[in-house]
Amino acid sequence: MKIIKELPEVFEEFAEQRKNSFLAVKEIKEKGIPVVGAYCTYFPQEIALAAGAATVGLCSTSDETIPEAEKDLPRNLCPLIKSSYGFAKTDKCPFFYFSDIVVGETTCDGKKKMYEYMSELKEVFLMELPNTQSEEALKLWKSEIMRFKKYLEEKFQTRITDKKIREAVKIQNDTRRSLKRLYEVMRHDPAPIRGYDLFKVLYGSGFKFDRRAMPAEVDAIVERIEKEYAEGKMEDKKPRIILTGCPVGGGTEKVIRAIEENGGIVVAYENCTGAKSMDQLVDEEADDIYDAIARRYLQIGCSVMTPDQNRFALMGRLIDEYKADGVVEMTLSACLTYNLESRAVRRFVTEEKKLPYIVVETDYSAQDTGQLHTRIAAFLEML
Repeated sequence: MKIIKELPEVFEEFAEQRKNSFLAVKEIKEKGIPVVGAYCTYFPQEIALAAGAATVGLCSTSDETIPEAEKDLPRNLCPLIKSSYGFAKTDKCPFFYFSDIVVGETTCDGKKKMYEYMSELKEVFLMELPNTQSEEALKLWKSEIMRFKKYLEEKFQTRITDKKIREAVKIQNDTRRSLKRLYEVMRHDPAPIRGYDLFKVLYGSGFKFDRRAMPAEVDAIVERIEKEYAEGKMEDKKPRIILTGCPVGGGTEKVIRAIEENGGIVVAYENCTGAKSMDQLVDEEADDIYDAIARRYLQIGCSVMTPDQNRFALMGRLIDEYKADGVVEMTLSACLTYNLESRAVRRFVTEEKKLPYIVVETDYSAQDTGQLHTRIAAFLEML
């Protein structure tokens, strides 16, 4: 008899998926499957999948290894960069240890220089990401994707055929569609589940290596949520919050908890863990599939882009579709592009969308937890 788990148990399983995958990545390597590690949403996963590799997000959201990183890097550097490098240097990240290569990207100056140092520890393939989203920039980004394809073919002694790349595109699109269906349940008002539980599935899904099985697993969760919602099981009516800004995970999950423990509910994540990485699909019917891949990834909205219209277009849709009562922006200390863009976000939210807005700057430590709760509680009371 199959035991049907309660939704809270399912959410916790996804929350533990990263730890559970430590052993899974070892088993993958023992089977002779290459592993490609990466840090960024701009990483074109389809190319690695078509080369027969498993892909995984590398450790970068804890302050555990920052003291060691600061022996080589400036203290006033973004904590995400220091954490990434610290885990690599101390060999405390199993995903980094088992990766055959690390794929980096020129999103910001700090990461570019960090990848130089990291290349002394592991083979790094650095992709030249344009900082605009023009047609000329697309040509450069497509050439980088083709260079990456050639590199993987030579590195892993394989050939990425048109059939393989189109199959990889379909696998990734199916995963994006299922995860998008999942976060769209939060359009319900009141919300059917806590935003933190939604985050656990979105974040944990990135550490599941069987991409073909993922859509069915996520779709089953969506069906359960919708069924229970129809039966009257839902959250109480609370202020509905859009969370935007830097990537959320690990130490910065304290921001989600601060919102929801003080009476709000996060109904949408605009950042890399949420809608940003799943909103757009690759055109599966495109004659030039590599152009379609390049176009899809380059159109991701991020503060490293100038101008950054796509981030605001997505944020505006989320505000409208999820009936937001306010926007919380989380930025990391010394993350210059997001810290600079917060002025534009404030204007967009308060002047164009006529909603309350607050920005909180933090890092991966627990030192400011009390202050976060105080500020966010006051913001929610205002709503």
